[in-house]
Amino acid sequence: MTVEVGQKAPEFTLKANSGEEVSLSDYKGKNVVLYFYPKDMTPGCTTQACDFRDNKENFEEVDAVILGVSPDPVERHEKFIDKHGLPFLLLADEDHKVAEDYGVWKLKKNFGKEYMGIERSTFIIDKEGNIDKEWRKVRVKGHVEEALNYLKEKQ
Repeated sequence: MTVEVGQKAPEFTLKANSGEEVSLSDYKGKNVVLYFYPKDMTPGCTTQACDFRDNKENFEEVDAVILGVSPDPVERHEKFIDKHGLPFLLLADEDHKVAEDYGVWKLKKNFGKEYMGIERSTFIIDKEGNIDKEWRKVRVKGHVEEALNYLKEKQ
């Protein structure tokens, strides 16, 4: 399944690092920056998470909440958050169902090995719960600023 801009964002409920269950519908009335990333503690994912961290207040100014999603378990998310002081929720999509719903669970190649994993992607979900913008195959450098600028221009 692939989601498209303009469609209703697929609803989900996942366990967050806070221990609570978090649903997309909890954020109705806010912009949601939903970003999918491959793995906690890896260089690219750490850079991306820290870029979001450093811009959290800027996202709040455009009425946006940041949610990170990876297949890592909650315990690993907690270590990642503690190590880097991440001020937003990370959601555990251990069975990668949500990644599949958003069309970001892909066949990947690394050092000649093929495996299934998350294709780094970001979705902006508007206040009504529709997909407003998507970035797939995200390059980390400059991406957070690009997402933030998009939201600022929309205001």
